Amino acid sequence: MPPRLAHVLKQDTFGRVELLESASGSCVRRVACGGKLWGSRAVARMLLRRERRALAALEGLPGVPEIVQDEAWYQAHSQDGKPPLLHDCLVRTHLEGVPLSRAQALPMDFFARLSDLVASLHARGVCHNDLHKEQNILVGPDGWPSVIDFQLASVHALGDRSLHARAREDLRHVSKHERRYTKAGRAPNEISRAAAAPRVPRSIQAWVWRRLFKPLYNALTGPFHVRGSGEVRRPSSGPWPTWQAPLQGPRSKA
Repeated sequence: MPPRLAHVLKQDTFGRVELLESASGSCVRRVACGGKLWGSRAVARMLLRRERRALAALEGLPGVPEIVQDEAWYQAHSQDGKPPLLHDCLVRTHLEGVPLSRAQALPMDFFARLSDLVASLHARGVCHNDLHKEQNILVGPDGWPSVIDFQLASVHALGDRSLHARAREDLRHVSKHERRYTKAGRAPNEISRAAAAPRVPRSIQAWVWRRLFKPLYNALTGPFHVRGSGEVRRPSSGPWPTWQAPLQGPRSKA
């Protein structure tokens, strides 16, 4: 069976993300077709290039999608019955799991393993830059964390000062998730105490973005993020995950 569209996972002003299926399994295709907003297609293509560059730098790292080169996945028809333009597409492997916001159970060392994974990105010069969103963090069927959606990722030379600043922001967001998920009453006492580390302050770059540029970005793009965005944060009222035994051993590629 050749690849076919299963359903659209997300659609916004920059394009859409599709789940494709074939007899050999599933893949995810990002189509940078843009939307009604003028210039959105050019921006979408720029974000696609960022994601492709980041995933290429992370090739072979467990917990991160891999770029798929097989042309059959790129030629699968979309909802309009036609294949998208080749240079508007990026196909990556489909990682099994649910977003952190919907996980019903977590290993006791989940956030420590997530921090290790994010540190592995940084060791290759890649910063994710969008880890404040819970849907970009997956919890696999085996409990291991994965990270997806590298549209805003940046690739740096090792030792670059900007790498250090952005890496700190990635880890700050992981720390925020950990504190939120393990505060009193949401996790066993030993986990809550381990997560009670001092808060990591924002970098100067992050402060400037939050105060000056993020409001403008939200004003321009907010009205267009309409269908299936999936950008949901777990409510403060819960339900919160149950806690299971820690993960064992090193992670396998599979």
